[in-house]
Amino acid sequence: MRSIDLSAASWRKSSYSNQDGGACVEMADGFGALVPVRDSKTPHGPVLLFPANRWADFVGAVGGGGMRR
Repeated sequence: MRSIDLSAASWRKSSYSNQDGGACVEMADGFGALVPVRDSKTPHGPVLLFPANRWADFVGAVGGGGMRR
């Protein structure tokens, strides 16, 4: 598995995040076929890397109500 340098990543929070610093997901653009995702409460913690097409499927399902609890 190759290593990815995320030191210059520009992170953005989910549009569903609130201003109170609650449970937030952040993602970074600009990594080609991968989408880095992290927990905003632990910015120096682990980062999950998703294939861009699978991340797009997930976001589409969440936005379209396709996810069940």
